[in-house]
Amino acid sequence: MSAPAGVTALAPLKPAIGFFERWLSLWVFLCIVAGVVLGRWLPAFFHALGRLEVARVNIPVGLLIWVMIIPMLLRIDFGAIGEVRRHWRGMGVTLAVNWLVKPFSMALLGWLFLRQIFAPYLPADQIDSYVAGLILLAAAPCTAMVFVWSQLTRGDPYFTLSQVALNDAIMIVAFAPIVGLLLGLSAITVPWDTLFVSVGLYIVVPVIIAQAWRRRLLRGGKRRLDAVLARIQPFSIAALLATLVLLFAFQGEQILAQPLIIAILAVPIVIQVYFNSALAYVLNRRFGVAHCIAGPSALIGASNFFELAVAAAISLFGFDSGAALATVVGVLVEVPVMLSVVRIVNATQPWYERGAR
Repeated sequence: MSAPAGVTALAPLKPAIGFFERWLSLWVFLCIVAGVVLGRWLPAFFHALGRLEVARVNIPVGLLIWVMIIPMLLRIDFGAIGEVRRHWRGMGVTLAVNWLVKPFSMALLGWLFLRQIFAPYLPADQIDSYVAGLILLAAAPCTAMVFVWSQLTRGDPYFTLSQVALNDAIMIVAFAPIVGLLLGLSAITVPWDTLFVSVGLYIVVPVIIAQAWRRRLLRGGKRRLDAVLARIQPFSIAALLATLVLLFAFQGEQILAQPLIIAILAVPIVIQVYFNSALAYVLNRRFGVAHCIAGPSALIGASNFFELAVAAAISLFGFDSGAALATVVGVLVEVPVMLSVVRIVNATQPWYERGAR
């Protein structure tokens, strides 16, 4: 099948998730261990790194976040937004779940589990920060890993590309207002100046750099772009893991004192993934959308741009905050939970197609 006009052709679908992506939860766990050990062994070194700030933005982490995010944004062709018309029902479902349901459902789940059910087991002075981290995690739709999930569900690659491009465009203007609104509703002080700086540093500037770089690479053809993406992808993962080591070097004492916190924070994250993916999947079936659209729609509707969430949490609340820890728990559970959603989507295809005709 040829690519629709205005859409850069994607690489052939691959049947398996990459090695690093498949074992991401293991790498995150090892980073937890390494960070805790190094934090206790070299506390002065990590506190010195923590003080390297400009306008409340930590310079080492800022650089690592750029190395993480720019390769992901380099994959996005904003020209694909023109394809919205071809899949308007699937697009509408995904947008509704991403922007009207997911952030608000996470705020509700955070209130229910962290302020009510599990409040006695959490440090009282960090509960607001944990809730803020969950909100940051839910307010940014996934960018990079969605392409993997789409491949595993045999999803339409042009729908996935155009949906991600549209979400990224919306995120530039909607991330800060939604986060600010939900933090305000949760009675959490909103540092608006830092929030807008974070949006500029971790969304706007990387988008501009990635798109300028992409256009320059495409002058040499699609193969050149693919070759560069293949070379720089390991740096993106390495930067993510290095950031996690730094985070857990600061979070080590808190984790060792209350290891149950990670499990508690995982509860609302896992629930919101299953709830939002199921909602998008069922709505697509109700509207007669093809399964190859519904699969990626459900997965985009449920997954999170955790790299942005981690960066924003550090900028807004600091390395040693509960918000930073909550976003990292999102990284920890992302791959196994999303792979289980992929299996459900694939296994229910006959059921889905009987009702979507």
